[in-house]
Amino acid sequence: MSGMPTDLPADNPFGTPSTLPYGLPDFTQIREEHYRPALLAGMARQRAEVDAIASDPAPPTVENTLEALERSGRLLHRAVECFYNQSGADSTPGLEAIEQELAPQFAAHLDAIYLDARLFARVSALQADVDSGALELEPDTAWLLHRTHTKFIRSGVGLDETAQERLRALNAEIMSLEAEFGRLLLAATNAAGVLVTDEDELDGLPEDARDAAAAAARSRGHEEGWFLELALPTQQAPLAALRDRGLRERVFRASAGRGASGPHDTRATLLELARTRAERARLLGYAHHAAYVAADATAKTAQAVSDILERLAPVAVSNARAEGADLAEALGRDHPGARLEPWDWQFYAEQVKKERRSLDDAILRPYLELERVLADGVFRAATELYGLTFAERHDLVGYHPDVRVFEVFDADGSELGLFLGDFWTRESKRGGAWMNSLVDQSTLLDERPVVVNNLNIPKPPEGEPTLLTWDLVITLFHEFGHALHGLLSAVRWPSQSGTAVPRDFVEYPSQVNEMWAWDPSILRSFALHHETGEPMPSEWVDTLLAARQDGEGFATTEYLAAALLDQAWYRLAPEEVPTDVDEVEAFEAAALERAGVDYAPVPPRYRTTYFNHIFASGYSAGYYSYIWSEVLDADTVEWFRENGGLDRANGDVFRERLLSRGGSLDPMAAFRDLRGRDPLIDPLLARRGLLGAATA
Repeated sequence: MSGMPTDLPADNPFGTPSTLPYGLPDFTQIREEHYRPALLAGMARQRAEVDAIASDPAPPTVENTLEALERSGRLLHRAVECFYNQSGADSTPGLEAIEQELAPQFAAHLDAIYLDARLFARVSALQADVDSGALELEPDTAWLLHRTHTKFIRSGVGLDETAQERLRALNAEIMSLEAEFGRLLLAATNAAGVLVTDEDELDGLPEDARDAAAAAARSRGHEEGWFLELALPTQQAPLAALRDRGLRERVFRASAGRGASGPHDTRATLLELARTRAERARLLGYAHHAAYVAADATAKTAQAVSDILERLAPVAVSNARAEGADLAEALGRDHPGARLEPWDWQFYAEQVKKERRSLDDAILRPYLELERVLADGVFRAATELYGLTFAERHDLVGYHPDVRVFEVFDADGSELGLFLGDFWTRESKRGGAWMNSLVDQSTLLDERPVVVNNLNIPKPPEGEPTLLTWDLVITLFHEFGHALHGLLSAVRWPSQSGTAVPRDFVEYPSQVNEMWAWDPSILRSFALHHETGEPMPSEWVDTLLAARQDGEGFATTEYLAAALLDQAWYRLAPEEVPTDVDEVEAFEAAALERAGVDYAPVPPRYRTTYFNHIFASGYSAGYYSYIWSEVLDADTVEWFRENGGLDRANGDVFRERLLSRGGSLDPMAAFRDLRGRDPLIDPLLARRGLLGAATA
C-alpha cells in the first residue's frame, strides 16, 4: 500500500472535483481505464492524510482529528462512488477484473485506518473527555465521535498483533469473495434466461411484454424468438401471465437453479464467505456473525431478531396455506389431479384475484405507464409532501445512455440536488432495485446530494411505452424513498449523510414512501390509460385499494423464509459451515424446516445460491431489516393518517425530524422524536394480516 502513487495524470477526471452542477461526475470524460489509477492513488493519498492525523504532535481536538478524518479521502470517495455504481449498474469484464484485483487492497486500506493504534488513541482521548464532562460537543459531533470510537473497536483495534494479522487476512478474503459472488451471480442470471421459440407458449403474456422479450432476444444475438430475462427474486413476473404450465415450470426452474451448477456455480464462494465471516466474528468476540451484525444495529441482539421472525412465521405460513388451498382448487379445474407447484402460484393468484375482484395485472398495466407514474405519482407525492419540484436536465449526462438526470428544487425554489433514474434492465446490470449516492450532502464540504435509483424493468422496443405491474409501481416509490433520504439530508458531517444509518433502519423511510402509491389522490393522478388518457375506472381503484391485503400470506412467508435462511447461515460457528458444495441444498432445506417455513409452493424469496443481499450487497445477517424497519414504517403510516395524510405540514415534520437528520443521531431517538414513543408492532400485524401473531 505504501508504494502506491498518490498522483494522477492530469487527464484523469477523478483528479479534481467535478465542475458540473452539484459535482455530478463528468461521465462524458470518465472511461474504464481511469478507475484503477484513481482508486489506487485515492487509497495512497488517504493513507498519507490519515498518517498525518495519527502522527500529529498536537493534542487531539475535534478539528485536528474528527474533522480531519471526515475531510480525508476525497479522491478515493469520488472514484469509489462512481466505480461501485458503475460496476453494479453497467458492469464490464474490465470493471469486474478491477474489482476482483482491488478488493483485498480495499480491505487492507480500511484495516490500515481502523487498526491504527495511534489514531484510536486520539479518538479515545476525545471520547474520554466527553465522558468525563471536560469536553462538550454539539449533539451531531458527539454522535460522530461515539460512532467513530465504536467503529474502531468493532474493527478489532484492541486485538493483539497475531489476531490482527489474521483479521486482516480474513477481511481481504471476504471482500474478494463478495466480488466473486457478485460476478458469478450476474453471469448465472444472464445465462439462465429462457429463450422461447414457439410463440404459442407465450399465450397470456401481454403484447408489450412480448415485444420487450423479442427485443431482449435480438440484443443477445438471437435472430428469432423471445428471451425471458430473469429478475433477482425466485418468482418471476411472467409467471403471473403465462398460461403454458410447461413454460412456467421452465422459467421457475431456471430462476431457482441459478448458481447451483455449471461454470457460474456460487456454492463454493458462499460457503467460504459464511466460514470467513464466522471466523471473523469469533475473533472479534462474538458467538457468530449474526450476533456481530445485530450488536451494531437497532436490534442490538440476534435474539431480538429471532423473536420477531419466529413470532411472525407461524401465522404467515398458516395464511399462505389457506391461500394455497384456493389456488389448488383453481389449478384443479385446469389440470385435474395436479399438485400446486411454485410455478403455479403467481398465475393462479392472478386468476383467483380476477374471479373475486374482477381485477388483475393484465388489465391494470395499460394504466401504469412509467412516465406517468414517475411524474404524476412519485414526483407529485414529493411535491405535495415536501414542496419539491423536478426538471429533467437533458444537458447533463449519466453513466449509461438509459440514465436520466433530474434537477431537484426545494419549496423555496432553491437548488437542492440531482436525481438520476436508471430504470431498465440490461445484461450488464445486476438484478434487483437499489439506490446509490454519487455525491453525499455535507455542509462541512459544501456539497449537495446526487443520488441514483436503479430498477430492472424490461425495456420496450424504441418508441413503445414502458408499462408497469403494480409491484413495480411500489418498487419505484420504495426506491425513491431512499432517494429522498439522500436528497433531503441536512447534516454537517459527510459520514452522517442521508442513508448512513444502521442497516435495519435504512429501509424505514423508503417503506414509508410506498404509502403514497396507495393514496387515492396520487393513485388517481398517475393511473391513466397510456393511449387514451382515460383515468383508471374508479371501481378498479377502489378494488385495488380494498385488495391490498390479498396475497399477504404468500408475500410474508417468502420474505420470512429468506430472512430466516439468512440467519441460519450466519449463526454458524466456523467449524459448523458445510465443507461440500453438495451440502448447500440440504442445509437450506433443514433450516427452512426447522424454522417452520418449509411450505413447498412458497419457496424463499431468494434461495441460497442467488441470495445477493447476504453474500455480496451488505445485508449479511441483516435481511431481517425489511420487517424490522416495517414495524417503524407501519407505525409511521398511522401517524400520517392520524394527522391528515398527504399534507405539507406532515411532510415538513417528517423531513425535519427524520429524513434530514441522516445518521447524525441515534436513529431510534429520531423515531421517538417523530412519534413521541417507541414503535408499536400492531400496525404491522394488521397490515400483513398477522394479528393472530400478537398472542403467538
